Amino acid sequence: MNTDNMNATMNKNKSIFFKFAFAATCLAFVVILLGAYTRLADAGLGCPDWPGCYGHIGVPKHADDVAAANQAYPERPVEAAKAWKEMIHRYFASTLGLLIFALGIIAIKKRSEPHQAFKLPIFLMVLVVFQGMLGMWTVTIKLHPTIVMSHLMGGMTTLSILWWLTLRSGQLFKFEHVDSVYLQKLKMPALIGLVIVVFQVMLGGWTSSNYAALHCVDFPTCNGQEYFPAMNFVEGFDLLHEFGKNYEFGLMSNEARVAIHTTHRIGAVITALFVIWLGLKLLLTPAYRPLRNAGKALLAMVILQFILGVSNVLLSLPLLVAVAHNGGGALLILTLVTLNYLVRNQELRANANKLKSKK
Repeated sequence: MNTDNMNATMNKNKSIFFKFAFAATCLAFVVILLGAYTRLADAGLGCPDWPGCYGHIGVPKHADDVAAANQAYPERPVEAAKAWKEMIHRYFASTLGLLIFALGIIAIKKRSEPHQAFKLPIFLMVLVVFQGMLGMWTVTIKLHPTIVMSHLMGGMTTLSILWWLTLRSGQLFKFEHVDSVYLQKLKMPALIGLVIVVFQVMLGGWTSSNYAALHCVDFPTCNGQEYFPAMNFVEGFDLLHEFGKNYEFGLMSNEARVAIHTTHRIGAVITALFVIWLGLKLLLTPAYRPLRNAGKALLAMVILQFILGVSNVLLSLPLLVAVAHNGGGALLILTLVTLNYLVRNQELRANANKLKSKK
């Protein structure tokens, strides 16, 4: 096989990997939105068993099946609307799992080829299995807050890795010459920004899983009181809740949930200030357009997220606004993943060009 044919084969294989990675990324984002919708619609226990629903592959609808389901689960009678929300989420999540395994199989078959990602696809295969277990425990351990939050962050991690693989395999950005010293200075702020946003999303997940989103009903004060009302941080951030209880609608005291809500607000301010600073810094990038575009995206996303967060409080958590807030958090993470990719991979390309010029 001549060089041209080899390159054509490699590009075809890379294109297949890219298409699967991109499709899985889009599906992962949809699964996160569906998960948020299911949780916020109080349908997390719409099906009290797993992986089926009252022992069925779908939601029981015939009178005899419904009667049998109600007899088997008297504490959780069939509510078809909630059950379908839960099952649709499971169907999409299962499809995502199959896509990720297909991605892993492609990576294994092509692992000997240059530039083919291998370790991350294999890690994703393990992660998606663990995600499935977390999904099961979310139901069987009855919405334990730590498990619910872990399930959310597992989804965000899956989405982020899939997007990184998409960026790596798709060559979506045109690489230009950029001062490597300038890129080096951006590496740490980009990483810090990603860590801050991930931590803030975790706080949001903890707020939602403990049903604390409406324990301050005004803004910027809390329930017409001072900025810092009575709070119980020890109870509010106890991750080791007792197992065996039903945590639907939350079991924490008001002071504990106010502590969670207030911490999420403080985190939002810190996140907004840092991301706005980083976005403005990127916006002033003199040479490389993708970095400026990343700056614009960061500014737009963080402002939108702040507006959605305040709207959730003032409008008493409208379902679509709350789901959009979850989706905005995912997009903000993806923007920062993109920024970290640009900074690190552009630096590698610049260094490679310098080495090539010296030979």
